[in-house]
Amino acid sequence: MTTTTGVTFPRVMGSEWVKFRSLQSTPITITAALVGMIGLGWLTCALNADRWPQLTEQSRARLEPTALSIQGYVLVQLAFGVLGVLVVSGEYTTGQIRSTFSAVPTRTPVLGAKAAVFAAVTFVVGEVAAFAAFLGGQAFLSSQDIETNLAVPGVFRAVAGVGLYLTGVGLLGVALGWLVRHTAGAIAALVALVVIVPSLAGALPESWIPHVVPYLPSNAGQALITVRPSALSLAPWTGFAWFCGYVVLALAAAAVVLKRRDA
Repeated sequence: MTTTTGVTFPRVMGSEWVKFRSLQSTPITITAALVGMIGLGWLTCALNADRWPQLTEQSRARLEPTALSIQGYVLVQLAFGVLGVLVVSGEYTTGQIRSTFSAVPTRTPVLGAKAAVFAAVTFVVGEVAAFAAFLGGQAFLSSQDIETNLAVPGVFRAVAGVGLYLTGVGLLGVALGWLVRHTAGAIAALVALVVIVPSLAGALPESWIPHVVPYLPSNAGQALITVRPSALSLAPWTGFAWFCGYVVLALAAAAVVLKRRDA
């Protein structure tokens, strides 16, 4: 009987799974994501329910119950993005990447396996956190009869979209980890791309804003998790398609650099 040996993609994925769950920052980040997403959503909803009787009619009209319960994604996106960077840059820091590439000299399967393992875990964690935050948050809002539910148009899509969006941000972190290779530099690039650039885009000439701001990576991706889109938002799935395009381009650039650059 002949035993099959050699490098196969399932074996590379198995190796990457072992490394991913062995990474010290993995359980810390996952725990922080769950606590942050759920805790912030519940706290925000509880506080808004408590002060509802004192709100003006204008403030009440602006309150969007779904957004209140899932707003923790703003913090969690950075946690997942940083974890994505560490999944890659950690191997460069320790020098383990040389052993990895010695075992898988074609290199690109390593990139694909890391991305697949990371995406699977972060998607599940993101969805669990989002639905727990939503359901608990709406329970607090129900004390004032201002809750919503998953049957309302746009609500299920927004809540389920949180896991998709967070996974995409994490994969951007993975791509930047390959492109930059240094933890601090890759994290700085991620924060600039996801947080700083959208904040500064408001300083653009007014005529440019409708043609630039909705298409920025984070703004495009967040269109999927918005129940009441603003005038500058893309349609939910159109925005998410743009966001996925950025993620694919970043990973493709990482694959090209990975093949051409020494470990």
